[in-house]
Amino acid sequence: MKTLTSHQLNGTFDGWGVYMQRALQLAENVFNTSPNPRVGCVIVKDNDIVGEGWHSSPGQNHAEVEALNRAGTRAQSAVAFVTLEPCAHTGKTGPCSQALIAAGVASVVIASVDPDKRVNGQGIVDLERANINVFHLTDFDDLAKKINPGYFKRHTFGIPFVRLKLAMSLDGRTGLANGKSKWITSSEARCDVQKYRAKSSAIVTGINTVLADDPQLTVRTSELGLDRRKLENNKISFLHKPLRIILDSKKRTPDTSRIICNSGKVKIFSLLGPEKSDKSGNNVEHIRAECFQERVGLRNMLECLSASFGCNDVLVEAGSTLSTSFINENLVDELIVYIAPKILGRDARPLTEIIGLNRMDDGLQFKVKEVKQIGPDIKVTLTS
Repeated sequence: MKTLTSHQLNGTFDGWGVYMQRALQLAENVFNTSPNPRVGCVIVKDNDIVGEGWHSSPGQNHAEVEALNRAGTRAQSAVAFVTLEPCAHTGKTGPCSQALIAAGVASVVIASVDPDKRVNGQGIVDLERANINVFHLTDFDDLAKKINPGYFKRHTFGIPFVRLKLAMSLDGRTGLANGKSKWITSSEARCDVQKYRAKSSAIVTGINTVLADDPQLTVRTSELGLDRRKLENNKISFLHKPLRIILDSKKRTPDTSRIICNSGKVKIFSLLGPEKSDKSGNNVEHIRAECFQERVGLRNMLECLSASFGCNDVLVEAGSTLSTSFINENLVDELIVYIAPKILGRDARPLTEIIGLNRMDDGLQFKVKEVKQIGPDIKVTLTS
């Protein structure tokens, strides 16, 4: 495999950066392809795009096959631009490396190497053994990884990428002293949250939130604000609803709660094993979790979501207690805070329950990734 930087993309390689950028755009056509990565592919011959494709959902054609199908015989001696190394194993579909070989492409250009140990370099080996030139555009590597943060983290560290969503007033409060918390933020902010749900393999909450708010934690596609084309692109992926995860150490989730009664799979992690007396519906699975400080161990839970359910990205929507636990255990990759332009007062409920800090240097430090206005609210995205 040959590596190329942006400075080397001239002469023979002129325009390659544009084609790879197009492939990255195609990969983003779909919100969620978990447990698979989001991938785009562009087939180019004689400086013309003759085929494009993207992976739409597990079990569907991969991006390379979609692009090859559109290119037809024009793929012969063409250059394939793919955002991720072509797979080299048979899962629900066949290996893309073999599809590219069979199509007779002359070169394959990738943005990033696949971290999945079933592939990780093997797709490149297969292509080169078939006398197909493979190029890695290294300047696009980070961009490709940003499209699939959960996929790369799951295959590298064994746990999903974790986003924690919080909403607060200007004075850092999440609800009134009497427990009322709906709604701190605007409808525009709540619609924005739906996009994060759509991107997630699983949505995690705690039993206290279930008992207090009785949430459904579903993706409301009508609130995503998508145009017709975007909705059509995601039509199949929306059928794969995110898992709803309840952390309920003592099994207090009511069978009548909306999260249980709503369609879609629910996993309840508790310190008690599955019992015959469990009366939850067929969509509910009880999982015995490891105990950590008399509650469900968060890292073990995340490892289970990764290994057993192939979860790439997890969204945490919970109260201050569980949110604080995720922060304290350094399990948050991205913190999303919606700030409403209102003040709730000193006796209102705090955003977190972090205590015991004696010096300013003891404070937990985050990096600001983005600040933007959502309706009347301010959205701040931070990384650890």
